[in-house]
Amino acid sequence: MNSSATEVVRLLTVRAETLAVAESLTGGLVAAEITAAPGASKAFRGSVTAYATELKHELLGVDAALLAERGAVDPQVAAQMAAGVRKALGAAWGIATTGVAGPEEQDGKPVGTVYVAVDGPTSRLSGGGKVASLRLNGDRAEIRMESVRSVLALLLQELAGEQTGNERAQDTERNGGF
Repeated sequence: MNSSATEVVRLLTVRAETLAVAESLTGGLVAAEITAAPGASKAFRGSVTAYATELKHELLGVDAALLAERGAVDPQVAAQMAAGVRKALGAAWGIATTGVAGPEEQDGKPVGTVYVAVDGPTSRLSGGGKVASLRLNGDRAEIRMESVRSVLALLLQELAGEQTGNERAQDTERNGGF
């Protein structure tokens, strides 16, 4: 069981918020990881696996000109995927993965180039979501699994930065404090 996914579900449940996932290179692995966590149905809205580039535009609202100019493996594409799935599935949070798992490069990007993104309730106030650029090593399976871990870690970072007073109190009590 992935402790990151379990912690994501716990934090979202405490906050009464929901999550939607947009995946490309991970092909459903992020959604599978989240739904393996106990209580996932309280927080997880669903996912869109937009493997084909045109689906990123058609289903997630990624700008067609951006896709034509830069291809699907791009930080802005990741950010728009996260925002698009959040809107499409009516969730408080959206996360996304896009990149090259191999065996060969895509859109001129080398194997291991990955972008993961988070879009949440305060993203509009701060001018957009958060994107992490990754350069991963390993085979196809390793790159895909590290992409899953990375997007969940990015979401946890954002959720922890926005903890409510009630949630902090629950964490403190759980860890033996007052």
